[in-house]
Amino acid sequence: MKRLLLLIGSVMFFCLSAQKRGKDYSDIIKSNNIYEINAFLRDAHPDDPRRSVLKPRVMELMKEYIKNAHPADQKVKDMQEMLALLRRRPSTKITFDEMNAIIKQKQIAKYKAELAAKQPTTVYTPSNAQNTFVVNTASNAAIPNAEAEEFNMLMNISPIEHQNKTVKILNSLFDNDPNAKECIVLIQNQSDCNIIVRMEGVGTTKYRLAIPARSDNSIVIEKGQYLFTSLVCGAQYASQKTIQKPIMVALGSTTVK
Repeated sequence: MKRLLLLIGSVMFFCLSAQKRGKDYSDIIKSNNIYEINAFLRDAHPDDPRRSVLKPRVMELMKEYIKNAHPADQKVKDMQEMLALLRRRPSTKITFDEMNAIIKQKQIAKYKAELAAKQPTTVYTPSNAQNTFVVNTASNAAIPNAEAEEFNMLMNISPIEHQNKTVKILNSLFDNDPNAKECIVLIQNQSDCNIIVRMEGVGTTKYRLAIPARSDNSIVIEKGQYLFTSLVCGAQYASQKTIQKPIMVALGSTTVK
């Protein structure tokens, strides 16, 4: 009985703690912060009366920001996209499927542009004698980048190889056949280091993909079970993944998914 009471007490404690850690919107009606109001609209109940006041307000704030922003301001594009969403729906919240569709369309546009230009649209900084080291902030020490030469080799493919790869990726992006033997994997490198992601499947099935710092890259692979590994700014990354449909993997200096 004591154990049961202790268990119930522990559950209640964690529930209360979780509620305390939740966002506090008690004073949201006074806010003029775009991101704070935007978060409220995503989280609040659809029938919350504060929506009728805060949605028009945040839209006006976004318009004002866009109007007064510097031409090189990177946030303008985000504001425009959020404003477009708010004109069509109660908030900027989108479903997982919608997010996948957006990513897919961006990738199609990117690789169409590369195919037309007959060269990569991504500019990368090769690992050379000047940047063959990455800094491990945890130990405050420099780690030799043993993959520099391999990274350069993977990135420096011939125009014909690049064109063939681009065509293969575009075909995969447009292919909605669930019985297809291959599918596309998009990897985002959110770190400040050039990386190589290795995908090891059953037997001799192996793939390598070089991704420049703060960029992304895609590869078409056979469906199946894979062990994904990488060295991200000195930190080891490893994850077992089942690839049966197109996926996106995000790797960063502090967070991996």
